[in-house]
Amino acid sequence: MPLTPAIEEPQIHESAQGPRVTPAASRTAQTPRPVPGPRPAAVPRPGRPGPARPAPPAPQATPGPVPAAPTAPSVSAAVPQVQLIPASAEGALDAAEEAVDLLLDTGRAPGDILVLTSGDPHPWAAHELSFGEAAYWALHDAGDDVFYADAAQVQRAAGRPVVVFAANGGTVDAIAGALPVALTRAGALLIVCGDPQQINSVLGAGV
Repeated sequence: MPLTPAIEEPQIHESAQGPRVTPAASRTAQTPRPVPGPRPAAVPRPGRPGPARPAPPAPQATPGPVPAAPTAPSVSAAVPQVQLIPASAEGALDAAEEAVDLLLDTGRAPGDILVLTSGDPHPWAAHELSFGEAAYWALHDAGDDVFYADAAQVQRAAGRPVVVFAANGGTVDAIAGALPVALTRAGALLIVCGDPQQINSVLGAGV
């Protein structure tokens, strides 16, 4: 008879195991938390700064520096200033020499000056031509000193910032033909030494 209570004890342990299984089942129900799913939805906020890129259109709105204003002064600067030094045909070359000296004294580089004569050539030009045309024009191409040339050869001469034209002789037609070309060779300043009435008739009364 005392053996029966010992057999009933294991039945009590079986009932105790029952409640332990139920919480395990509840844990399996809690595991399906797919919380990582909504998290990636929040990631695109900082990760896709795509909408921030439309900001560059703002710099495109800066085509303001395109104003044609700078072009206007450049056109005016392309027109050389013309100065007239009244002189007779006999004194035009001396007046041109004085103008060159003044230019050099005020800081002009020798290579910036081209002197043209409509009559007798400048003594320097006559001297250099005695060594031949090639050596003479080589000095012109070097461009490091004042160059003296016949106004009839003005088309062969390259432009320089300052051109000094000495109307020291020659025909009226020759001077009228050389002066406009001399104006195109002058980058900033054309100085004409000669008869004011004759020069004004060629270049205009505004000179």
